[in-house]
Amino acid sequence: MLHSMTGFARESADAEIGALTWEIRAVNHRYLDVQFRLPEEMRPHEQAFRQAVAAILNRGKVECSLNFRRAFDRQGELQINTELVELIGKRIKEMSAELPATGAVNPFDVMRWPGVVEQADIEAEPLFEAALPLLEKTLDAIKSMRASEGARIAGMIESRCAEIASISKSVRERMPEVLEAARAKQRERIEKLDVEADSGRLEAELALIAQKLDVDEELDRLDSHLVEIRDIVQRDEPVGRRLDFLMQELNREANTLASKSNDTETTRASVELKVLIEQMREQIQNVE
Repeated sequence: MLHSMTGFARESADAEIGALTWEIRAVNHRYLDVQFRLPEEMRPHEQAFRQAVAAILNRGKVECSLNFRRAFDRQGELQINTELVELIGKRIKEMSAELPATGAVNPFDVMRWPGVVEQADIEAEPLFEAALPLLEKTLDAIKSMRASEGARIAGMIESRCAEIASISKSVRERMPEVLEAARAKQRERIEKLDVEADSGRLEAELALIAQKLDVDEELDRLDSHLVEIRDIVQRDEPVGRRLDFLMQELNREANTLASKSNDTETTRASVELKVLIEQMREQIQNVE
């Protein structure tokens, strides 16, 4: 089953210590590149979070953000640093003496001063114990989204493979006609020269022409690659790099077919092959 590298998931949960929200965004990347935005209390646990991501996702640039809003503690949440408030008050009086036109200071403005409102330190372990399972739930959600997108890509790949197989079959069926037309054209040239051709040499020339135009080997390899692509798409493992390599191989056969073409229809077929291969290649860039 294919998995896309792109996706987004967001999960929230309420715990005794407060409300937590994980957001995960993933885009294409050659390898697995995980970046975290965490509350300072969770920095020591980043490696555990990283291992949880690596257990689910294999490729992609993944941005994981944890937002924490602590619960209100009626007993000890709002503690005021009275010494700092007294010092600020003295300084305000001094400034008021120098600037008598200055209005009264709003107490809420004082409370916004750094260090005036003291908060108890957050216990990191309970926060981690709540954050890790929520991260795993968010990873499951983004994995499901990536699998859904992967299924769409797999359907597109199968559709293009069917079209390529159809083109390969039509070229193979047309080749006897193309070879016979090439032989007839060579005989016509000799007849116009009005000379008696050596039958042995003529047959050798015709055989050489047939060899140059023969594309059975390229079509066989093309069909073989299609079989492998269809097999790989069904595997439950990261296959993006392997599929990308096969796109290169398909393109190589399409180019060889074009270079050997001595027929308008075959040339048109090789161009159509390249279009289909490029459409697949663009989508495969998104595959994990």
